[in-house]
Amino acid sequence: MTSDDGRNVTHRGGCHCGAVRFEVDAPRNVEVHDCNCSICAMTGFRHLIVPASRLRLICGREKLTVYRFNTGSARHLFCSICGIKSFYVPRSNPDGYSVNLRCLESETLGRITAIPFDGQNWESGAAALSHLSED
Repeated sequence: MTSDDGRNVTHRGGCHCGAVRFEVDAPRNVEVHDCNCSICAMTGFRHLIVPASRLRLICGREKLTVYRFNTGSARHLFCSICGIKSFYVPRSNPDGYSVNLRCLESETLGRITAIPFDGQNWESGAAALSHLSED
């Protein structure tokens, strides 16, 4: 179930109440982005950006509610019961998902490397993230 050689493994996760459950294929050892924008700083979101094809919603589609702000490009998806954002469609990667590392079960995770991202100056740094949702 886990791999140390860079191959993807299946991680499972969900929201706090369990109404939203998903699987995501990503390496065992992951790089996440710690963003300092207003919403990420307030919620503690740690970004694991993946292609859309690597995320599978197991249950809870009907429980997701969308929040948009600023340009309206990002689709922030929250559980309408507990309010947790387990994943969303980011402005930087509209063809992928950003999964909140904090919402993944720990059993399949290995080494976690956090990379700071200056979301307060999003326009100047966003291009550095665009490749993360490519298959």
